[in-house]
Amino acid sequence: MSTQASRSAARLMLSPAVLLLLVWMIVPLALTLWFSVQRYNLLTPDRSGFVWFANYAAFVTSPAFWLAILNTLLLVGGVLLITVTGGILIALLIDQPLWGQGVVRILVISPFFIMPPVAALIWKNMFFNPSNGLFAEALRGIGLAPFDFLGQAPLASIIVIVAWQWLPFATLILLTALQSLDSERLEAAEMDGANPWNRFRFIMLPHLARAITVVVLIQTIFLLGILVEILVTTNGGPGSESTTLTFLVYKEAILDSDVGTAAAGGVVAVILANIVAIFLMRAIGKNLDA
Repeated sequence: MSTQASRSAARLMLSPAVLLLLVWMIVPLALTLWFSVQRYNLLTPDRSGFVWFANYAAFVTSPAFWLAILNTLLLVGGVLLITVTGGILIALLIDQPLWGQGVVRILVISPFFIMPPVAALIWKNMFFNPSNGLFAEALRGIGLAPFDFLGQAPLASIIVIVAWQWLPFATLILLTALQSLDSERLEAAEMDGANPWNRFRFIMLPHLARAITVVVLIQTIFLLGILVEILVTTNGGPGSESTTLTFLVYKEAILDSDVGTAAAGGVVAVILANIVAIFLMRAIGKNLDA
């Protein structure tokens, strides 16, 4: 058992790393809060001063704000739906004994190791290109006109790209949970006459509930900050159809050079993300305690 001296020594040795981490977190946050109450535009740096909550009001009342909120929710919800549903199906498939099972598992999780800009460029040029993309060629092959996915369905296209990247993560977590299920329970249910659907519904799915909640929590935290895929493919357009909250903050800071409004938008985004995270943590806590 540790003594008071050893605990004090441990705290002393850990304190430099903890202080460095706090500085690394607090300084950018403090600067963001500072600029959020300042009139600061990179195009007119001489016109600066306190405006207090005017930047927040300008960001929240912007016509693109609520559309960005809606697009963010649709993006997160669409990706979660695809990854959780697809992850369960793929996990059930590759959990079965089959030839080359190890190779199949490596291929399934390989998209997770591709950098987001590269993945976005691959989908943009190889699949979604309306002139010579694979989807365009497939549509021509069956006598249909090519469809401009990024131009006519930009948000849905981004959802597909992001879901493709996150599907291996969900599959890996769900496959691990599925393999921890006691096979004797499934054998007993089969002997009692339960068909495959009932075995999945009443045994497998409840067993996967905790893994699903973990997948939802982790993915939601990361999906709220999706930016690169949008920047590479649609640049938030056409218009604001694929502009999310994160991209709106980027647009204010980089494209419009309005650091003050962008900082206020960043604070708003952090607050909303924390609200979502707290809600999910409460839901997951109840599920894990059940």
